[in-house]
Amino acid sequence: MSEEAEVLFERRGRAGIITLNRPKALNALTLGMVRLIHPQLEAWAEDDEVRVVILEGAGERALCAGGDIRALHDWGRVGDPRLMEFYREEYRLNRYIKRYPKPYVALMDGIDMGGGVGLSVHGSLRVATERLVFAMPETGIGLFPDVGGTFFLPRCPGATGMYLALAGERLRAADAIHAGIADIFVPGERLEALKAALADGSTLNEVTAAFSADAGAAPLALLREKIDRHFSAASLEAILTSLGEAADGGDAWSKATLTTLAGKSPTSLLVTFLQMQAGAKLDFEACMQLEYRLINRFMAGHDFYEGVRAVVIDKDQKPRWNPARLADVPLADVENCFAPLSRGELSFD
Repeated sequence: MSEEAEVLFERRGRAGIITLNRPKALNALTLGMVRLIHPQLEAWAEDDEVRVVILEGAGERALCAGGDIRALHDWGRVGDPRLMEFYREEYRLNRYIKRYPKPYVALMDGIDMGGGVGLSVHGSLRVATERLVFAMPETGIGLFPDVGGTFFLPRCPGATGMYLALAGERLRAADAIHAGIADIFVPGERLEALKAALADGSTLNEVTAAFSADAGAAPLALLREKIDRHFSAASLEAILTSLGEAADGGDAWSKATLTTLAGKSPTSLLVTFLQMQAGAKLDFEACMQLEYRLINRFMAGHDFYEGVRAVVIDKDQKPRWNPARLADVPLADVENCFAPLSRGELSFD
């Protein structure tokens, strides 16, 4: 018997429905899934009977917990060309979703991190449920927030995006809406009715009016003054200094945030800080091209493989970053991450 498909496609009335179908793996995104989704989206873009596309995840635990980083780790270790094929094709898919000519509705139900964010946050309507757990946790595995994070994170209110990028903070529905990462809150029990309404031809405005509910207070909003004060500083060192002074003054949140940042890859933090500054001034395509430069450099480095070892393989949660201290990261190495690629930039043609 053949294994069940990693992605399921369904035509239901006016809707084309994409179901990420690896529930035991929290619907982690594979190269094969990318290669199924992109052409199906292209076909539905040309199909006049399809008025809307809906993205969902199988099971109740996750929309998509990210890319299949164990496979990426293993490919990188042996120089398998599928490593960079994955990133190139994933980023092209992210861009296609961002520019999709029809309404694209992402049901952000359960865990939505990393590669899953790239499939959802660029949609026309981002629907958060009470089960949503959103994060861009890449600095904790020796990477940077990609899949369009260069674009959408700097456009979060105030310095929220810088905070989320560096700290990898997890957000529930109310916080995701506050940050501009989700649009509406819909209780999970009403998702089937929402899908049925879209399939019957309801517009995004109509389903928003009919199904949107109150997500409650956003804890992130209560932290905005602190986040803006510390994370709008002109350098990563200044952010850490500002947090340190507040922590010394007895601020528990600043102390906890410093502890969180101390566990991240120093190289990742430095690159991510500059990435967020650059992304604020770039259009979407330029942001994706920048990310492709960065991912090429990170896949040729040390910290990603060490981060995956510590978090996914050995699970000791004790990564040995190299360099281990911010002060020891060569500025030239950080700047080189942003330099043009000699073997070809990311193309959308």
